[in-house]
Amino acid sequence: MSKVTLRNKKLVGGKLSLYLDYYPPIIDTKTGKETRREFLKLFIYENPKSQEEKKHNSESNDLAELVAAKRLVQLRNKEFGFKENINLNINFITFFKSVVDEHYNTGSKSNYQTWKASLNHFTLLFGEKVMTHQLSSNHVKKFRAYLLTAKTSRGKADKKLSVNTASSYFKNFIAVLKLAYKDNLITENLSENAEYIKEQETHRQYLTEEELGILWKTEIKMEKVKHMALFSALTGLRFVDVNNLDWKYVFNDSHQNHYIMLREQKTKSIHNHPISKTAYDILKKQGTKQGLIFGNIKYHEITRPMKDWIEKSGIQKKISYHNFRHSYATLQLANGTDIYTVSKLLGHKNLSTTQIYTKILDKNKIEAANRINLDLDGLQ
Repeated sequence: MSKVTLRNKKLVGGKLSLYLDYYPPIIDTKTGKETRREFLKLFIYENPKSQEEKKHNSESNDLAELVAAKRLVQLRNKEFGFKENINLNINFITFFKSVVDEHYNTGSKSNYQTWKASLNHFTLLFGEKVMTHQLSSNHVKKFRAYLLTAKTSRGKADKKLSVNTASSYFKNFIAVLKLAYKDNLITENLSENAEYIKEQETHRQYLTEEELGILWKTEIKMEKVKHMALFSALTGLRFVDVNNLDWKYVFNDSHQNHYIMLREQKTKSIHNHPISKTAYDILKKQGTKQGLIFGNIKYHEITRPMKDWIEKSGIQKKISYHNFRHSYATLQLANGTDIYTVSKLLGHKNLSTTQIYTKILDKNKIEAANRINLDLDGLQ
């Protein structure tokens, strides 16, 4: 007779990953192979210290035990030929938290903060307990309407969420609903008819070749920040990828010249990313020969030096680190690189993402604007 046992496996940082142990083994639907383990993407603290950690452990264990009970019923029903008719009724907030925690373990800090903010706003509206059997399309509509008028939970308390931020939070919520339906925690696919919040088009500021040259000549308190920023402008890499760049992934050969074997932190894709000699020279300038090229630096440590640097240069543009990646994309298109190649260089999964940059530099519009020329007295 089938048995399902809840077990845990040690993770780094004093955490335990919860998983189900099956006997006899089951068939993994993804691989088609036998397995005895099903990781639940839930974790608990090995030695909880605060009340919050103890509460987290209690909620995660309760959810894991409910899933284990359901899996056992599913297996027993198959053994005896019964029709499955069980649906779990759990606290949706607990499930939402488990999805957010998974992003803490696998994604970037900024991505995790976005997911966490989405959960925080949902609990602000509906409280700490919403059972899955209670969830309806009304919750979806109410949360959407709430986000469009909600105040930000960070920074200025009276500042309203931007439309794009509200859109991002709502997308995360819909993604959780999809997972809940997939795991049979809700009986209706509530995400199916959800009306997404349409993002507003934003202007992506970029720096010209001349402005990048000015910045290279402008002094900065943290020289490393200048080097990282210009390296991004020359390669299109994100801050997290530049910060994690290790010498063991930098190569040079007669066919590809200088290139990086890159695993992008955001997309997790792996590819060879060619870089120019100038970009390579910036790497050499760091004086490191092995390990992390730029050393480990936190993003919040670069914001003030970068702001002062931009102001000191006299460039009248609102520039953040990510604008150096935007500059790479825009300048590639301006210098004749086709959009498909630019898309691959940026690591975009969809060409539509890259097409945003073509709006910044619409060559047809620029040519059209210069077709009408008048010889006006007094103008040179």
